[in-house]
Amino acid sequence: MTDSGSPAPGRGAPPTYGVDSEVGVLRTVLLHRPGAELERLTPRNNDQLLFDGLPWVGRAQEEHDAFADVLRGRGVEVLLLSDLLTEALVASGAARMQGIAAAVDPRRLGHALAEDLAGYLRGLPAADLSLVLTAGMTFDELPVAAASSSLVRRMHHGADFVIDPLPNLLFTRDSSFWIGPRVAITSLAMPARARETSLTDLIYAHHPRFRGARRAYESHTAPVEGGDVLLLGPGVLAVGVGERTTPAGAEALARSVFDDGLAHTVLVVPIAQARATMHLDTVCTMVDVDAVVMYPAVQDTLCAFTIRRDESGSVSIRGAEPFLVAAAEAMGIGKLRVIDTGLDHVTAEREQWDDGNNTLALAPGVVVAYERNVETNARLEDSGIEVLRIAGSELGSGRGGPRCMSCPVARDSLTPASEPS
Repeated sequence: MTDSGSPAPGRGAPPTYGVDSEVGVLRTVLLHRPGAELERLTPRNNDQLLFDGLPWVGRAQEEHDAFADVLRGRGVEVLLLSDLLTEALVASGAARMQGIAAAVDPRRLGHALAEDLAGYLRGLPAADLSLVLTAGMTFDELPVAAASSSLVRRMHHGADFVIDPLPNLLFTRDSSFWIGPRVAITSLAMPARARETSLTDLIYAHHPRFRGARRAYESHTAPVEGGDVLLLGPGVLAVGVGERTTPAGAEALARSVFDDGLAHTVLVVPIAQARATMHLDTVCTMVDVDAVVMYPAVQDTLCAFTIRRDESGSVSIRGAEPFLVAAAEAMGIGKLRVIDTGLDHVTAEREQWDDGNNTLALAPGVVVAYERNVETNARLEDSGIEVLRIAGSELGSGRGGPRCMSCPVARDSLTPASEPS
């Protein structure tokens, strides 16, 4: 096992934004504290909004606050998306226009109602506008003047959404991720999540904290989601292709990071197109520089296509071959250590469903994990990994663990791996 010392407040220079691995010491992270958008979930809409149940919002907030406190206790700077959004709306009129334009859809509302609603939103204080952009708005909540002459309003129930809520903002990993010194803005596959990237894009474009931040990849077509992207090491990405990320999206991402000199190898990993395995990080995450926690049912079948660009600029695609073999070769190590979620099939399946494989590394050999995955956490500790346990009975109702709920913005760099010949 490598050094498992935890990050300490004030250690080292102020962070430079950028991420080149899954396990470098975490310095800055973007989270979203669940709020009023979760209160919009009902038995009528929770499936459409991608939740398996109706979370107890107050308890979800308590669990999320505890998660953030664990990170802060290890010296991590925690940025909250709602705070950044409000600050960006204060700082920039263009940010307000961008957020409103993404939220108000004339094709669905009709031009008259859309214009009235946009005008109303332009007059809101930044904090109130931020709340509407995240929590949505029902037809009953429309200002009277905007609703009075609209056929669309008359033909909808008052509890229907004129602006949809975004309960999946909780999972900040998916709408953006950092690769090297640049941020990638993704394209989310499910209609319920499509607008999330507009808020992430707004923050990176207009918040003073990110002034000058360069973009790595912006997809407005083929879907790529951050939960499918693992930074196995400097210059090496693994991209899951399944329910959310498409082959076209993975290929476009690979060519983009090659063009920008951000990676030398991209492993494209087919995964089952099922809710239980919606992203690559639901079956595999890194817990040390040479170790992964993995769902044992896929250990022997998970494969990868290896994409590389040579010095002449030609792109080659090889495979498919076993993922663990391809990953170790691309990382320049002999073998990846594999820690699984249990040898008992029932326990492994239960803990995979409960995000046992979805860990967030704070440093090499130090991870945050849901406390309920008792067997997986014990196996991690038996393998020399320090496990920081958090509650997730309510947070997990949207199908996501600590990695899903976090977008690392700054990590200490690992020593670059040599590019395979």
